[in-house]
Amino acid sequence: MARWEVSFTLERGPGVPLFQQIARAVSADIRRGRLRPGDALPGTRTLAHALGVQRLTVVAAFDELVAEGWIVNQRARGAFVSTDLPDPKPRRFTSWEPPVAMADRTGFDLLAAPEPERPYDVPRGSLLFAPSRPDVRLVPGKVIGRAFRRAMSQRAGTLLSYGPSQGHPRLRQSVSTMVASTRGLAAGPENVCITRGSQMALSLLSRALLRPGDVVAVEQLGYRSAWESFKVAGAKVIGVPVDRDGLQVDALERAIAQHDIRAVYVTPHHQFPTTVTMSAGRRLKLMELARTHRFAIIEDDYDHEFHYDGRPVLPLASADRFGVVIYVGTFSKVLAPALRLGYVVAPVPLIARIAAHRSLIDTQGDQVLEYAIAELLDDGEIQRHIRRVRREYHARRDTLVEALRSQLADDVTFAVPAGGIALWVRATKSADVDRWAARARDHGAVIVTAAAYALDGRPRPFMRLGFASLNSRELEEGVRRLAAARPIR
Repeated sequence: MARWEVSFTLERGPGVPLFQQIARAVSADIRRGRLRPGDALPGTRTLAHALGVQRLTVVAAFDELVAEGWIVNQRARGAFVSTDLPDPKPRRFTSWEPPVAMADRTGFDLLAAPEPERPYDVPRGSLLFAPSRPDVRLVPGKVIGRAFRRAMSQRAGTLLSYGPSQGHPRLRQSVSTMVASTRGLAAGPENVCITRGSQMALSLLSRALLRPGDVVAVEQLGYRSAWESFKVAGAKVIGVPVDRDGLQVDALERAIAQHDIRAVYVTPHHQFPTTVTMSAGRRLKLMELARTHRFAIIEDDYDHEFHYDGRPVLPLASADRFGVVIYVGTFSKVLAPALRLGYVVAPVPLIARIAAHRSLIDTQGDQVLEYAIAELLDDGEIQRHIRRVRREYHARRDTLVEALRSQLADDVTFAVPAGGIALWVRATKSADVDRWAARARDHGAVIVTAAAYALDGRPRPFMRLGFASLNSRELEEGVRRLAAARPIR
């Protein structure tokens, strides 16, 4: 058995860690043939004593050499030079150099990227009238945390394993019960697919429904991130005007005469961004058109829970007798955007196809989160939270309305929406609303104007002022800043 003598020194300074210096010295002796395949290495204690280092440092070096294939450990015998070396030809050992920097471009062609939904750039100290965000300060974090802990302590063995692509069965049951009781949908758990937010739901639907060249009709003005999901699937997106009664179904009918419509995307409860509710007559006509022309209606009911005046209008899906409506909902507005939970309610064949696509890109959802939220739904905690938040958002809506009327009465007009989490405000007297938004930013108020919701990107004299994410004091201060930023006429 060959004896290997220690014939190298360690730098013991900043730079390469000691264990890596040892590992590279050993591999260098193997490369140049001083150590041959099958030779025994000294024990870790012996080598540590010879080098004047801790034994754990030598153990780490040997682990590195084993991982790289230079040596092997044999039980009860020790470490030996591998007989199957990664580089059998001895070569001169060179000093270690840091890896080269990552390339700043790819060595292959890339496809065009979709238009991303960029986070709002909010300078420090500014107030954002967020168009569609809840107030995460109201989230019952301790309640959700306890539900997480119970899920992990009681069911970790199953929840941390693989699960169905449709989502955890308990949450699917809870969601089906919820939409049946609050939205009038005759759905069972088999009709539900849980997703990571409504945006994943739209992406999965695009994969399951659309082929390159298909035409999707959308509300104009509308939700850009949904349009981008359809475009990524290869669809052509066409806009249909919206007025105070929602989507202009007569205009849609004219579009149908010119295009083979595959799907129509709508937000009929509180239209995004204008907040209007689609009239009953238009709802019935839209579903009749879908039945006759065999296209899908994708109904995005993103803020159903927040209705303040009178009873909320039931979704299109509640009156669907023909299997043409696909219902999309989310918990992101009820709880928090970071808790990525949405859902699709649809006939079973479509749910199966969505789940198949989901299994390829995400395998499954977060079973621990899904189980915890299901427990909170079954215990009534989510419902109690919704009632508290609804009262708070109602008060915030009224605060924003009063502040606008008292400070900007001559500059803006708006209708008070019966629900939702934002106001759709028109600038009067031909004010340049985008110039106003730029000035408001300098005054510490960030607003989003109509151009962000337009297919053509063309400016229009409107802004969407979200009130959910700001408390009453912040709303009043935000309007004061908006008033101070009014363009001089």
